[in-house]
Amino acid sequence: MAKDYVFCPVETTLGVIAGKWKVMIIYYLLQGKRRFNRLQRELGGISHRTLTKQLREMERQGIVLREDYGEIPPRVEYSLSPLGASLEDILLEMHQWGEKHAGKISIGEDGTGTAKDSAKGAGGRPG
Repeated sequence: MAKDYVFCPVETTLGVIAGKWKVMIIYYLLQGKRRFNRLQRELGGISHRTLTKQLREMERQGIVLREDYGEIPPRVEYSLSPLGASLEDILLEMHQWGEKHAGKISIGEDGTGTAKDSAKGAGGRPG
């Protein structure tokens, strides 16, 4: 018997911004239109393939707009759609939360966080 899926709006939001690069892509596009190479330089460390994949996914989700000018050499610019721009307040709230709590969490190389005072596990029980 299949379990009924419970809809959670937070999951929808996380589905749009989850991943190593999406939040930073949105951050730079909030500052204005970007050509691919400029965006790649600003992100630093993202491969051509990964950026292409992320931008295409965000375009399919309606977050990013791609404008192809049909010129030779090719000129393509990326910008946020109104839907994408509506994420600005969420990202600002996340930024503020991170500033407030950064000293309480240690982030590992894999991007996962651990409470700095983690002698005990969740709920105050020994881990």
